[in-house]
Amino acid sequence: MSRARQPPLVTGISPNEGISWTKVTIRGENLGTGSTDLIGLTICGHNCLLTAEWMSASKIVCRVGQAKNDKGDIIVTTKSGGKGTSTVSFKLLKPEKIGILDQSAVWVDEMNYYDMRTDRNKGIPPLSLRPANPLGIEIDKGRFPQKDLESLFPGMSADFTSENFSAAWYLIENHSTTSFDQLKTAVVNLKKQANKKNEGSLAYVKGGLSTFFEAQDALSAIHQKLEADGTEKVEGSMTQKLENVLNRASNTADTLFQEVLGRKDKADSTRNALNVLQRFKFLFNLPLNIERNIQKGDYDVVINDYEKAKSLFGKTEVQVFKKYYAEVETRIEALRELLLDKLLETPSTLHDQKRYIRYLSDLHAPGDPAWQCIGAQHQWILQLMHNCKESYVKEQKGSNALLHSPMLDLDSDVRPSPIGHLSQTASLKRGSSFQSGRDDAWRYKAPQQVVFVEKLTKLVVSQLPNFWKLWVSYVNGSLFSETAEKSGQMERSKKNARQRQNDFKKMIQEVMHSLVKLIRGALLPFSLREGELRQYGGWEMKSELSGQWLTHVIQTVRLSSESLTALEIPNDMLQIIQDLILDLRVRCIIVTLQHTAEDIKRLAEKEDWVVDNEGLTSLPSQFEQCIIHSLQSLKTVLDCKPGEASVFQQQKTQEDVCQLSIGIMQGFIDCLEQLSTKPDGDIDTSHLSVDVSSPDLFGSIHEESSLSSEQRLLIALSNCRYLERHTFLNIAEHFEKHGFQGVDKITQVSMESLKELDQRLFEMYIEFKADPIVGSLEPGIYAGYFDWKDCLIPTGVRNYLKEALVNIIAVHAEVFTISKDLVPRVMSRVVEAVSEELSRLMQCVSSFSKNGALQAKLEICALRDTVAIYLTPESKSSFKQALEALPQLSSGTDRKLLEELLNKFKSSMHLQLTCFQASSSAMMKT
Repeated sequence: MSRARQPPLVTGISPNEGISWTKVTIRGENLGTGSTDLIGLTICGHNCLLTAEWMSASKIVCRVGQAKNDKGDIIVTTKSGGKGTSTVSFKLLKPEKIGILDQSAVWVDEMNYYDMRTDRNKGIPPLSLRPANPLGIEIDKGRFPQKDLESLFPGMSADFTSENFSAAWYLIENHSTTSFDQLKTAVVNLKKQANKKNEGSLAYVKGGLSTFFEAQDALSAIHQKLEADGTEKVEGSMTQKLENVLNRASNTADTLFQEVLGRKDKADSTRNALNVLQRFKFLFNLPLNIERNIQKGDYDVVINDYEKAKSLFGKTEVQVFKKYYAEVETRIEALRELLLDKLLETPSTLHDQKRYIRYLSDLHAPGDPAWQCIGAQHQWILQLMHNCKESYVKEQKGSNALLHSPMLDLDSDVRPSPIGHLSQTASLKRGSSFQSGRDDAWRYKAPQQVVFVEKLTKLVVSQLPNFWKLWVSYVNGSLFSETAEKSGQMERSKKNARQRQNDFKKMIQEVMHSLVKLIRGALLPFSLREGELRQYGGWEMKSELSGQWLTHVIQTVRLSSESLTALEIPNDMLQIIQDLILDLRVRCIIVTLQHTAEDIKRLAEKEDWVVDNEGLTSLPSQFEQCIIHSLQSLKTVLDCKPGEASVFQQQKTQEDVCQLSIGIMQGFIDCLEQLSTKPDGDIDTSHLSVDVSSPDLFGSIHEESSLSSEQRLLIALSNCRYLERHTFLNIAEHFEKHGFQGVDKITQVSMESLKELDQRLFEMYIEFKADPIVGSLEPGIYAGYFDWKDCLIPTGVRNYLKEALVNIIAVHAEVFTISKDLVPRVMSRVVEAVSEELSRLMQCVSSFSKNGALQAKLEICALRDTVAIYLTPESKSSFKQALEALPQLSSGTDRKLLEELLNKFKSSMHLQLTCFQASSSAMMKT
């Protein structure tokens, strides 16, 4: 076990004194192994753990809290070492009071301050208005401990604004080192401050001193005169004189003080005027302030000032006030016009529109600014949509005038052909996955109509939400401020909105109709009337857009519809967009199927005549994959999004799609017939080959420089057989999987047409192969003037029959090389033709000799037994009829001879007759 750690020891702290919340650095030993190990930290008895930041085992940083003790130790406690000790201490200082005029690096509590605006003190005694340095000399803070001063002057304070102010404490604290001369200067400064109060009244007395002396001299003279005369006359005379003197004194006083009194009256008048201006300066300055605030855009300030002026001076009778208030109204009217212009200005954000409507409402603008804004926004959106169309139509016409290269033709068929990829490979195995990479044409610039639809829908989706939100705010009254709500403006607005619901609905419908018709003019011009086409059309339609571009457009319109639906716009207003999407989906299906039919017709150019083990070329697989690719490209179009109807809901659409599908199938059947019946010189066979993995014994096609017409017929028959049993059924399943209607009809009509072609090609091949064999029988039988009535004893099968069998074997080899599955069908039909001809020839013989009957029966039985595995009821019947036309063999010797000759024939031609053995047939059937 490891021994326990030593307890923490604090050996230093920096700084070692300060006020509360001072940041300190503690240093020492064993201060913990980490922040989780530190569980306690006190400074002067206050817990500082919350602010502690463990740096290392010898350093901790924290802030000092509001401790009660002035001085104390620093104690660190850890999990690993327990409670520690300290060799140093920290001194907590009290914060100094900062005067209202003193500079300070910290925020000062300004609860008590002097309000210069109202010329009165708030919450503090008058003495606090004195300067922070009343002595007027430099302050030199002493180093006397605060605690000692408090004990020396109990209950007193060094703050000269306090009621318990102690001058001695103040001098000790602030001027302990000040010299005596400086203190004398301080006394003089205090006296000057005290005498300043009487200077004003003393100056007033000095200014009127001469007037008092003159009045005093006049009164003294009157008094002396009365004492000297002492008589009534003198008294009367003196009374008159006194009156004169007083009058002269009054006149003199008036003369002396006239100017002073005039100045006083003027000063009083000016003072009264200034008082009025000061008292009502808000109104007098308001026109200028309105102009300034309008220039700065502080419309809220203008509206608040106007409301205040209206409440104070709206009904005043004072002319000067009426004059200034009229000027205010002029400025406000100009502001109303300015705000209305800004409100109707486009483009503008919804926030600005709401702000301007609220301003106009608070200014009591006439009419209904909110509805005017809605109308202007509506017209602006319509104008944007038409401008967008005009710009793209103009750009399209300009591009078409300059660009004639097929690589840059925007309206050319840039769809990736489903057979483009197929032509890049020499052979495509049936059942392999079809991978259609993006054609190089996708790198070309998109058609102008597609770019226009994207731009148009983006424009509507970006503008209509704000338009709709503006209407919603208009309906619920949130456009107006609380003042408007209190004044009843909000209720009036709601009432107006209810009355104009139909008008707004027409606006939305007009926007939706314009959007739909503009898209129809670009993509479905045939769906517009002639008048609408002039307004919403104008595009140059050299060729219709491909299905891929239409699919892209459908996806764009669907996203726009989802965005508009999210605004909670009623569905009846958006139904026209759903109708547009349905028409676009139908058109996309029609165009895609039409283009697919064109691609199918061009498949004949892609036939490479490479035959696999089953006698098939890549053509059926190419056909199937072309159909599958087209259907897969229509998957997003056929799928119904929420709110969309099935694309096959209309009977006409079902019929059109059914006919196009039948046309596609018939087009491929025609392609097969064209390939099968084309003259040899019209077929490029320089690249032909046979699958080297084929184990054919007669695989000689790869040695030929060209294919014969019979070989092409066999390949076509093999393809037809596969189409009937696999391809057409697979395509029917894909049609049903994608929701096509009338699949049974498509399959039935296609199968019938395919069977008709198959039968025509089969009959043509049989005609090519069977007719020469049948035609060689009769000349062979009667070669050398042979006569059934006069012939020698048979010695074996004659050469004509062997030649016929060799020709039949050649047919077998040719068919077997192309397709093993076709051998029974072809061979049975050839045997039927040969047996029928042989039966006819036997029945035409009038009579047989004994040797003739034996010879005929030998040859008929040899042929019948050789092709036994390919006999059909028809051929069996023909052989039976031929035998019945012969006389019966009566003797056992003849029958024995017949059997010996048959065995000899089979033994001698064993190798040639191997293809007619049952094992070969079994192999072919498997």
